[in-house]
Amino acid sequence: MLAMNSEIPYFGEHTQITVMCASCGWKHTDFIPSDGEKPGFSSIVVDSVEKTAARVVRSSSCTIRIPELDLEVSPGSSSSGFVTNIEGVIKRFEEAIRTVIRGNDDYEAGQIAEQILVRLELAKSGADAIRVDLLDPRGRSQIIHKDAKSRELNKIEEESLDTGPDVPIFEIG
Repeated sequence: MLAMNSEIPYFGEHTQITVMCASCGWKHTDFIPSDGEKPGFSSIVVDSVEKTAARVVRSSSCTIRIPELDLEVSPGSSSSGFVTNIEGVIKRFEEAIRTVIRGNDDYEAGQIAEQILVRLELAKSGADAIRVDLLDPRGRSQIIHKDAKSRELNKIEEESLDTGPDVPIFEIG
């Protein structure tokens, strides 16, 4: 297990925890802010190339949504945290969509997926506006940009979200 305390500008002090298994290669990374945990919502409208550089801190408990394209990634049992930017988030969605296209012979579904990829590419260039939302019931995720909006999650939102994996506790013995 590795733990590192650091300061992310505009996000504050946090602890990054990485747990790894040298035998099987399993790895889990997460971010824990030092100022407590309040269920949080962070959002930005991506309508310019400049906004694709907005920093994203995503914990393993965070759901990411792009409502205009009906896209969502929820935390699963092996979800890990990461730090990237909006462009990196969009690229992750593009990779997932391309994986689905390769594994699907449904022509209509393929056409819809291709249209979504076009919209994502336009958003990265600032030619089409999309909104990126982070919903984190543990309050560990945030979009860091002057135009990003943040608030606490309401109870209905909080109860509808997955919380992702629990970091395992290991005992030596």
